[in-house]
Amino acid sequence: MPKTSPFEIVFDELVPEHLDVFEGKSISLIRTTIEEQLRFEPHVETRNRKPLGETTTFGATWELHFGPNNRFRVFYDIHLTKKQVVVLAIGVKIRNELCIGKERWEI
Repeated sequence: MPKTSPFEIVFDELVPEHLDVFEGKSISLIRTTIEEQLRFEPHVETRNRKPLGETTTFGATWELHFGPNNRFRVFYDIHLTKKQVVVLAIGVKIRNELCIGKERWEI
């Protein structure tokens, strides 16, 4: 059975700012999970990887959640023809708020 070729993972220019609010061990978990979950078949829905009903203000069409209490959120878009995943935002859900960088939204 032939292996599928991996997707290239590209980070939006704002993502480093989003990561500034996290501790080192959280950043390591985020990077490892992005690599494991989005390198192959990022367009396959799972329990923690879902298409969004609406496109977000930053253009994401998919969401990945993981970590302790599923609090981390990665928002991304997929370009199937280019075999590319574009990570557009990384945040954390705290109770009923989503924090991305220094911005907060009630959810």
